[in-house]
Amino acid sequence: MKKIAVLLVYAAVAAALTGCGAATISPNYTSANPDLMRIGGEKPGSAEPQILNLGSYCLQVTEEWKVDGETPDGQTIWSKDSYRKVVPCR
Repeated sequence: MKKIAVLLVYAAVAAALTGCGAATISPNYTSANPDLMRIGGEKPGSAEPQILNLGSYCLQVTEEWKVDGETPDGQTIWSKDSYRKVVPCR
């Protein structure tokens, strides 16, 4: 019984050392939709405001990029904000 306990302790230590010694997986930050969120790099360019004719009224849509934090490895997270405002049709 004592030999089995010693073997289990050795197996647990071996498993722990193997897990700690394995290569670390480097993170891969991606976005499913890069039109809404981007990782790293410089600030993406913002488009000019668009005016959409919706029949009885028009809507001005403005999109701007902003810093929305950092990844654990220090890359900037950029997210896009959309602002909508009712404007007179021309």
